Amino acid sequence: MRWRKLESSQNVQDRRGTRAKVVGGVGGVGVLGVLIALLFGGLGGGGGFDDVGDLLGQVQAGSPPAQQQQADEFEGLDESEDFVRRVLGSTETVWADVFGDVGMQYRPAQLVLFNAPTESACGGARSEIGPHYCPVDQTVYIDLDFFDELTRRFGASSGDFAEAYVIAHEIGHHVQNLLNIMDEVQQIQRSDPTNANELSVRLELQADCLAGIWANSIWQREDVLEPGDIEEALSAASAVGDDRIQAATTGRVNPESWTHGSADQRVRWFTDGYESGDPNVCDTFSGGV
Repeated sequence: MRWRKLESSQNVQDRRGTRAKVVGGVGGVGVLGVLIALLFGGLGGGGGFDDVGDLLGQVQAGSPPAQQQQADEFEGLDESEDFVRRVLGSTETVWADVFGDVGMQYRPAQLVLFNAPTESACGGARSEIGPHYCPVDQTVYIDLDFFDELTRRFGASSGDFAEAYVIAHEIGHHVQNLLNIMDEVQQIQRSDPTNANELSVRLELQADCLAGIWANSIWQREDVLEPGDIEEALSAASAVGDDRIQAATTGRVNPESWTHGSADQRVRWFTDGYESGDPNVCDTFSGGV
């Protein structure tokens, strides 16, 4: 992935090398974590997702990227932070275009890099949670060591596009938050707390599909993708499937306890978003998944 061709975001805070106080509370929505409080309930009936479909359905493929910032604007960054800034910047371009097409303003997420427990509005960020999004402060928290574990422990292909997929997935949660999907989910769960895991899976698979929309936009840019990049993303999506994680950590697979979806489900929904470039296909709340 020729990621240096992407525009840089100013919404990254590097807390690596510092230790901040971690207060009690609720964790965010992580790739490997469970949805503790936001998704503490079940899947019920009711509407509310039609408006989301209307918005997401109006994106047009091939929206031009925003003007790339000058490379020297972030002179002195280490390569890992530069990479994260540019991937995040590319998500900001994509979703600003989507929201702008329907007369809405996209509010970018913040992203915090850390390698020791640090503060967040969701009760603190810790490495064991994995990359996660806190809807309260609209911030993604990432310990970059996670990517090594993804390859070493769960067998994902190494590569920059696999890492970029993880960031795009977490920004998918930010999009869900801005569109009030998370609030709608919480309301449904409170009214019918019987299928919490199923709703969690649907939320995660939608974020995978939205990451696929981002990947489609990157594919349309000249000389950014390299051979094997999409395969890296598919490998990462598969590696964080609940069945793969359960098999690797416990030796058993229990579909009833899934919160993020199986490897096949995660690959399928990312692929649907990537191949279509149409966010309208990302309705994981209707029908089967």
